This record gives sequence, C-alpha cells and structure tokens, in this order.
Amino acid sequence: MISADISIVLPEIALAIFAFGALMFGVYTGKDRTAPLLIWLTAGFMVALAFWLGVGATGNREAFGGMFVNDAFARFAKVMILLSAAAVLVMGQDYMQRRDMLRFEFPVLVSLSVIGMMIMVSAGDLMALYMGLELQSLALYVLASIRRDHAKSTEAGLKYFMLGALSSGLLLYGASLTYGFAGTTVFSGIITTLQAGDMSLGLLFGLVFLLTGLAFKVSAVPFHMWTPDVYEGAPTPVTAVFATAPKIAAMALLARLAHDAFGPAVGDWTQILAVLAVLSMFLGSIAAIGQRDIKRLMAYSSIAHMGYALVGLAAGTAGGVQAMLVYMAIYVTMNVGAFAFILAMERDGRPVTDIRSLNMYSRHEPLKALALLVLMFSLAGVPPTVGFFGKLYVLRAAVEADMTWLAIAGVIASVIGAYYYLRIVYFMYFGEEGETLDRRMPPVQWGLLMASAAVMIVGVVNLFGIDPLAAVAAQTLVR
Repeated sequence: MISADISIVLPEIALAIFAFGALMFGVYTGKDRTAPLLIWLTAGFMVALAFWLGVGATGNREAFGGMFVNDAFARFAKVMILLSAAAVLVMGQDYMQRRDMLRFEFPVLVSLSVIGMMIMVSAGDLMALYMGLELQSLALYVLASIRRDHAKSTEAGLKYFMLGALSSGLLLYGASLTYGFAGTTVFSGIITTLQAGDMSLGLLFGLVFLLTGLAFKVSAVPFHMWTPDVYEGAPTPVTAVFATAPKIAAMALLARLAHDAFGPAVGDWTQILAVLAVLSMFLGSIAAIGQRDIKRLMAYSSIAHMGYALVGLAAGTAGGVQAMLVYMAIYVTMNVGAFAFILAMERDGRPVTDIRSLNMYSRHEPLKALALLVLMFSLAGVPPTVGFFGKLYVLRAAVEADMTWLAIAGVIASVIGAYYYLRIVYFMYFGEEGETLDRRMPPVQWGLLMASAAVMIVGVVNLFGIDPLAAVAAQTLVR
C-alpha cells in the first residue's frame, strides 16, 4: 500500500529531493556563485516533470486514504504551474545577477513553493490542503523579502506574512468547523455528509471561512489589500513568480474544494464566488486607472483577472471549470510575456517602472513595442487575440449557467479595464518624446516576450489544443 502511494506522489517527491540536493550543492560548492547553474538546472527539471505529468501519467488514482488525488485535473494544473515557474526562473536570472540580488536560495525557495502548489491542486483532505498551502506560502514570504538591504522588499515580505497569517487563520477556522460538523476532513467524507442532506449552519460557516482564506491567495476583493504593495515592493522577478504559478494553484484548489468537498452545496458557494468575482473585476479595473507604476498596475490587473476566472467557477458546472482552466493558461502566458518586458525596463542600467517612461518607445524599438501592444490588447480582451477568447469562455459559461447578469457585469468591467491597457499603448506610439529606455534585453527575456506575443495571435486557431485537455480535466473534477 505504501509503495503504491509513493508511486502516486513520485513527482512531488522527486522535486523535493532535487530541492534538498540543490540546497546542499549550493552550500558546499560556493553558495551564490552556483546560483545561475542552479536556476537552469531547476528550470530544466521542472520542464522534465511537466513532460512526465503531461505525457507519462494517466488515470485517476488516490494515495494515503484519499488525502492525495492524482487525476487529469491535478495534472493539467501541475503542468501549468511547473512550466510557468520554470519560465519566470530563467527570465529573472539576469535581472537579479546584475543587481547583486541573486542568491542560491532563490531557485530552492521557488522549488519548495512549487511542491506546495502541486500538493494543493492534488489535495483530497483539509489537512493536505493546509500543508500544501503553507509550504507554498512560507517559501513565498521569504522570496518577497529576499532583498534584505531594501526597505520596500522587507516591507513587502512583512505585509505578505502578516496578511497571509490572517488568511491561514481564517482557513484553519473554517477547516475546524467543517471537521466538527462533518466528522471528517476527507473531501469524499464531507460530500457524503452533504449528499445525506445534512447542510448544517456550522458547515455553511465552515465553507464561508474556507473560501475566505483561499480568496486571500487569489487576491480576490475584499481580500486583495496585500497585492499592490507586495507586487511593488518585491524584486520584479519575485513579482513575476507571484503573478503566475501561485494564482493557478490557488484557483485550482478553490475549484477542487468547491466541487470535491462541497459539490452538493453548489447553490451556496456559487453565490459567494459570484460576489467575489464582481467585486474583483470592478475594483481591479477601476483602481488600476490611476496607477503610474507598472508593477502596481499589474497588481490591480491580476485582481481583475482573478475576478474573470472566478466567473467561470461561479457557474458551478463542468463547462465553468473548463473555462477557468483555459483562462488561467492564457492569463499566465500573457503575464510571462508582460513581465519579461517589465524586467527589461531600464534607463542607464537602473530599473524603471513608471509607465510614462514608455513614451514613443515604438520609435526606437518597434518590434518590442509591437509585442507589448499584442500582450496589452490580449490582457484587455481585444479580438482577435487569445485573451478575447479566454474572456469569452468564462462569460459563456456564466450565461449557460443562467447567470447572465454576471456575464454582463464581466463585459462592463472589461470595457473599463481596457482603458489602462490601451493607455500603455498610447504612450508607446503617441506619447511625448523624452528620455528613452535602454535597448538592452537579455535573449531569454526577448525570446519569452516574442513567444508570448506570438501565442496571443497564433493561438486563436485552436488554442494549441488545450481546450479538449481542459475539458477532460473539468469532467474529471465535476462528476
């Protein structure tokens, strides 16, 4: 039994062994001098794991008495997590190395957080859920403040830690209430209790507190307050980490908790998610209008985009989960490209984050400006980019679930949000001439920027085949 369980969690065990090996290698062979090599080794190992999960693993299996679930839904999310983490690792190396911020702990901490994310999306028990969530969070707390000599980075880490501790407390309280009234922490046991018609007030409160704790992790309004300050204060490569893999993990965990544990109570949790979606879409879209710092702008953009993803989940159907998975895949691809560009925003070798520094950028770097234009159009949901189809998927899921009002709210919020994306395009092509940004862009960042922009155009053909894969994953979860 134990050997069968271990075979199911082998990818997580392999990454954990690699992380500990990388830690020992860094400690005994020159510490920070080994950081560039460790970054490439870690990224390569993550890509290999993603290939293993995407091609080699099949079937739906459970380990440790249902605490860990390895199904198509978990594998889809894990592949996205691993590939996005690998991308942000390699594209942030040059930025951190040139500013003497690159520590050998950086790839190790990212690896440990990814292990937590992989456990999160496979959690079949409230205890496994919490263990994965905390492993991810503890590593990210350290990453936010990895620049120890910088006040803003330290502030970002402290704010993230304090509010993360609050969200963990709320989630634990919800888990204890759920256990007290359901008599079990296993998702299958909770759903059995609900199917017996025993949706007590205590279970309802447990559900609310669990969703509240997870809403912190996806930056959903009104639990978003940490996001702008942490995005701005953390080093930009760390901000890129926050904006990609953890969002996928938290959204996938939210979907698994809702359907695998509280599936029969769909009428209760869809109302909560719908409210969170509307608040997130509108606050994120409106608050971003006044931002001048591009990292804070991307923070509010992420809040709004999590609102759109929540629209798919709020539908409470397999189609809604499928739409959410497709949307998250598109969202992460857009963010990888956008942050590849932000990492290269420099003037005289110093990082610049004011969006007005992009004035007439197209005159000096037409290809990069065009790539960023495509990404901004896609983030805004302008057809015929892939971002438009991502929003179309989640809004259609809401309409099919008889939540047309939620789809209309999403359309209105999307129109509002288009302003701040198009303003960046305006600065690049029609702004006032001023000091230009440096033309230097490392090959990795240039490649990811161009690849991401190309995907936003070429992907309209068939979304590179992720739609049927997302459908299989969603049908596995929503039975």
